Amino acid sequence: MKKRWKTNEQANQEDIQKLSSELNNLDATLTNILLQRKINTFEKAKTFFRPSLDEIHDPFLMKDMDKAVERLQKAIKNEEKILVYGDYDVDGTTSVALVYSYLKNFYDNLTYYIPDRYTEGYGISYQGIDYAADNDFKLIIALDCGIKAIEKIDYASDKGVDFIICDHHRPGDEIPKAVAVLDQKREDCNYPFKELSGCGVGFKLMQAWTQKEGKDESNLMEYLDLLAISTCADIVPITGENRVFVYYGLKVINENPRLGIKTMVELAKLKNELTVTDVVFTIAPRINAAGRIETGNKAVQMLVEENKVKALEFGNNINNLNVERKELDRAITKDGLAMIDDNVDLQNKKTTVLYSENWHKGVIGIVASRLIETHYRPTIILTESNGKATGSARSVKDFDVYDAIDACSDLLEQFGGHKYAAGLTMKLENLEAFTEKFEQIVAEQIDPELLIPQIGIDAKLELHQITDKFNNILKQFAPTGPGNMRPVFMSENVFMTNRSRKIGEDKTHLRLEVFQEENPNIKFNCIGFGLGNVLDDLDEGIPFNIVYNIEENHWNGNTTLQLNLKDIKI
Repeated sequence: MKKRWKTNEQANQEDIQKLSSELNNLDATLTNILLQRKINTFEKAKTFFRPSLDEIHDPFLMKDMDKAVERLQKAIKNEEKILVYGDYDVDGTTSVALVYSYLKNFYDNLTYYIPDRYTEGYGISYQGIDYAADNDFKLIIALDCGIKAIEKIDYASDKGVDFIICDHHRPGDEIPKAVAVLDQKREDCNYPFKELSGCGVGFKLMQAWTQKEGKDESNLMEYLDLLAISTCADIVPITGENRVFVYYGLKVINENPRLGIKTMVELAKLKNELTVTDVVFTIAPRINAAGRIETGNKAVQMLVEENKVKALEFGNNINNLNVERKELDRAITKDGLAMIDDNVDLQNKKTTVLYSENWHKGVIGIVASRLIETHYRPTIILTESNGKATGSARSVKDFDVYDAIDACSDLLEQFGGHKYAAGLTMKLENLEAFTEKFEQIVAEQIDPELLIPQIGIDAKLELHQITDKFNNILKQFAPTGPGNMRPVFMSENVFMTNRSRKIGEDKTHLRLEVFQEENPNIKFNCIGFGLGNVLDDLDEGIPFNIVYNIEENHWNGNTTLQLNLKDIKI
């Protein structure tokens, strides 16, 4: 797939020299990248390179937090039954695991509830409310859901069930009439950081309750492993408060992991220190697999389990579900690609909207992401569930798919989500009209350039500049993710040696050894996933340009620097 290369605006040389001097003559290229990321003073750089728990904001700055804590205190004082309720994805299940297991240290009269993806659907369900009312639960703490559950909260009130909502999705025009609605995206909420995950909002509730109760807040920090997983998996910006959570959460995962996480790490055969990448591509899919294939309850069971034998049992079960999830993912992706390949009209659209009543509801969000890798445009994959078309949307960089779906809301029964990911449900008879209107809205709004994937380049490098010292500082840019991506570099006029080759079972990947004429003895190994075909256009005597991340390759007890190629241009 053709990609756009765009070099980020470079900082002013005077600013680079000034900040570099303040930072003990930090490499100019790295200083430039700091300035690009608005890190322009010594204090900001210190905060960036040394994240501190002191940077966590006062939870009572969040709208309704005082009401939420007061209601939770009342429930505990009166020995009411509390139901910790969360969505079935990674963010929801980690939220439930965090709030439930933390509160369990102080109060026994609580349990948790994860709705069934297939019989109840996303978010708060009438079935869940009925369960609470029938079993005498007076308070539900809803995590990662609820901000649009206007009628359901009213229904719960009529049944004598109170709600504290902890959500991070965009509110609609009306806020539910719950006892407290915690959501930093509320227009009337002045919380200084707007990008918390659902688990992040649940954590803030626990932090506020801990402070009000005068308990030791350091004990709560042991639960940052769950918050880190949620933050990484939900693709929220890893900046500000989130970056602190991920930094310290990864420490907990690597130094003192809870049994469920330790089991997943061992089953996945991860040997090195876990990174954000490991969480996103190895840990999160396993947690997600439970809710996708069977029930999110299994994920929570594993994450809160304190018995080693049971944790291994839950872990093995989830591992097997993940294998099944992969097989479904591959099969449906193949179906989707075939649909597009067989239909010229679909190929020429600005969007992809596909439907099949036979597709598995649990993996259609993943399939939407997969199809974007081949057909780069806003994508919605739908299937039939309970007599309606239900699906998941994914977007391309810089295009707000939530707004586009909102513009089609007259054809929808329900929708919710973020800029880049959303869920939606409609009557089957509206499917054709929705597909046409969504295409029309996107075609009118999207800049054609956004339909070509962009690689943002932070800086140009000569290969001789890549040293262990340079990399040691570069590693401190971690944890990286949205808002603070791993720096991407470009090197021009590199040549390959005769040690370059295609690799992988189907020879779709590329292994290169490269050098530049000015320093022919300085050579670097490169790995290019999915770039195997490019080798056909390369020759030992032809110079080319590369864009890449710098990474460490650990092999047989040795560590070397290698370049992870993102693209090649001759």
